[in-house]
Amino acid sequence: MIEVGPGPGGLTRALLGTPAVSVTVVEVDDRAVAIMHELEGQAGGRLRVIAGDALRMDLTALVPAPRHIVANLPYNIASPLLVAWLRQGSAWERLTLMFQQEVAERICAAPGTGAYGRLSVLAQWVADVDIMVRLPPDAFVPPPKVWSAVVGFAPHAEQPSAALFSQMEKLTAAAFGQRRKMLRGSLKPLGGEALLDRAGIAADRRAETLSVAEFDRLVRLL
Repeated sequence: MIEVGPGPGGLTRALLGTPAVSVTVVEVDDRAVAIMHELEGQAGGRLRVIAGDALRMDLTALVPAPRHIVANLPYNIASPLLVAWLRQGSAWERLTLMFQQEVAERICAAPGTGAYGRLSVLAQWVADVDIMVRLPPDAFVPPPKVWSAVVGFAPHAEQPSAALFSQMEKLTAAAFGQRRKMLRGSLKPLGGEALLDRAGIAADRRAETLSVAEFDRLVRLL
């Protein structure tokens, strides 16, 4: 099990109380690292603490499979961290991640809703996702200004290749980059109407109306 951004140690203690063979903590804050090192001596060899920036690390190299990431993500880097881990979908047994509630709702949003966008497609293409719990500001010390939510990710058995994931990033960036545009315009640099015709998708539709399966069909034609 890999824990990212543990904070004051409560989550680490909870994880050590599970049947996990080992818990590897990745933390960039020196104060939190010091607390983790105190716990390390009490964990009977099951806890390892690594001081470093998770954005700059390949977490798959830290522990063997099966791997489960548990993280209270810093809100300012939550999305890039998530996308980086989605690129490695086949490496994870599960991810349990806490986000600002607005981001969690975008991740789990359905097509045709205002929250549905690029992050929704990438996440749901790679994994089954669901909001497990919502937390009010007063659940934290100090309290943030927004609600938070924990999202569970169960990666699909079949995962896209690195090249296909890269193409999906380009496709969704183009499709949702100008949400009010019809797809014939937003996807023009990627083939526009010709691409949409091959996929059997009407060129006058907008990105937020497409299902994840339709995005999958488009990206495989690219």
